[in-house]
Amino acid sequence: MSERHDALLAEFITFSPSAINVEHFMLYICQRLHEEMARYNWIAFYLVDKIESRMLVLGPNIGSLTTPHMHCGFDEGLCGAAARSLETVVVDNLAHDARVLMDSVITKSEIVAPILAGQEFVGEIDINSYFTGTFSGEDRVFVEACADLVGKYLEMRKLHSDVSPQLPSKKVDDVG
Repeated sequence: MSERHDALLAEFITFSPSAINVEHFMLYICQRLHEEMARYNWIAFYLVDKIESRMLVLGPNIGSLTTPHMHCGFDEGLCGAAARSLETVVVDNLAHDARVLMDSVITKSEIVAPILAGQEFVGEIDINSYFTGTFSGEDRVFVEACADLVGKYLEMRKLHSDVSPQLPSKKVDDVG
């Protein structure tokens, strides 16, 4: 990865403990990627729908894409392909991939990396670019690392929420 990638990952790691919740953490990642990575024109997170488990719902996102897909089934588009395979999907030229659900004619390339919390698929990060061939091998490793950070954040929050109710509670009278 490049120095810029490393610096951003370090920033995300430093920020994560102060994030109010996962949505706040994801929005921070979106904002920083949009500010720092010139060819990352639209950055979004899609999360598994809590009601319809084979559906992705648009979460935090930022950029200039005016008509993003609000929902995406596991059998639709590049997001669906990443959800089914649990592998990162990189398309250098969207005009040559039949799986693409076109959001905008100006979007030329895309990367979608799955997010796992433990072994559970919970969502993905989707980045669109207005340039063909935007996502190099370094970009792929970087975007996968961003997805991994969000997965680890969710694992830690789940671990703490699972443990917290089992901790013995102290009454005010017990302290002292």
